[in-house]
Amino acid sequence: MNNITKKLLGVIFCLITAIPAWILGKIFPIIGGPVIAIIFGMLINMFWTPTKKYKDGIAFTSKKILQVAVVLLGFGLNLNVILVTGKQSLPIIISTISISLIIAYALHKIMKIDSNISTLIGVGSSICGGSAVAATAPVINAKDDEIAQAISVIFFFNVLAAVLFPILGRVLGFETTSGDAFGIFAGTAVNDTSSVTAAAATWDNLYNLGTATLDKAVTVKLTRTLAIIPITLVLALLKAKKEKSGSANENNFSFKKSFPMFILWFILASVITTICVNLQVPVEVFTPLKDLSKFFIIMAMAAIGLGTNIVQLVKKGGKPLMLGASCWLGITLVSIVMQKLLNIW
Repeated sequence: MNNITKKLLGVIFCLITAIPAWILGKIFPIIGGPVIAIIFGMLINMFWTPTKKYKDGIAFTSKKILQVAVVLLGFGLNLNVILVTGKQSLPIIISTISISLIIAYALHKIMKIDSNISTLIGVGSSICGGSAVAATAPVINAKDDEIAQAISVIFFFNVLAAVLFPILGRVLGFETTSGDAFGIFAGTAVNDTSSVTAAAATWDNLYNLGTATLDKAVTVKLTRTLAIIPITLVLALLKAKKEKSGSANENNFSFKKSFPMFILWFILASVITTICVNLQVPVEVFTPLKDLSKFFIIMAMAAIGLGTNIVQLVKKGGKPLMLGASCWLGITLVSIVMQKLLNIW
């Protein structure tokens, strides 16, 4: 059996696992296809350990196909959005991202939490959940169980936010005749797009605002997603610098080989989208590529689940869950305080 055939078997297995996860993700968007795919993979792993003829393809899916998914994700980012929504939401976005990363780093040191898990939870909580984890994981060479741990933690607080934030917004006294305040709150304090949508749509339904809150929240969320670019670039540079300093012969160190080039392709995809939109190309043109990106992420998450021991994941879950809770609470409080300081509500 040649190498291509060995990879193909594993890729097909991940594809078959991903299809029902993708369908169920459409039915239950608050959970999402990636989370369902990881669960499917881990459940399969409990009863069947992938044999040698499948392992190469599963590893290829969890690494290379995940990178392709991130590149395609760039076609959903319009850099012009920063200029449109930046004046109002950018200070809040920068503040919430900063507090999450600071908390993640501090608790990594204080609680001795693995650095990769801390990074993934900090970045995923502050930017855009699973997509941010997908973009960050290859950059820091995260292991499958680390990715699964981060996704699980982020999913838990996604569901809590979708349920509790409309109640919290009412208690805090957010304006109910306009969707701006709660839209900015949901867009900056909820980490995954599905939960942002759920929370914003709930607010619209409660106060008969049509789609005003949802439109605001999604626009702010898209602006926040753009933070993937500088964050992953910084992490890539830090990783390359660390590898260079740890190299036995620094003269033989290759920055090009060490640097994850897929991040540059991701940026190029974002630039292409922005230029095309400026040239009046309908944004719907990029929808198939965005959908393919989402499906590839689901495939990669299925592969990651297949390589993860669910029993060990639960045993190690205490500290990551505390880290996720701390990041979530920090982001929520900072978003509320910043809106108050900026007189948004």
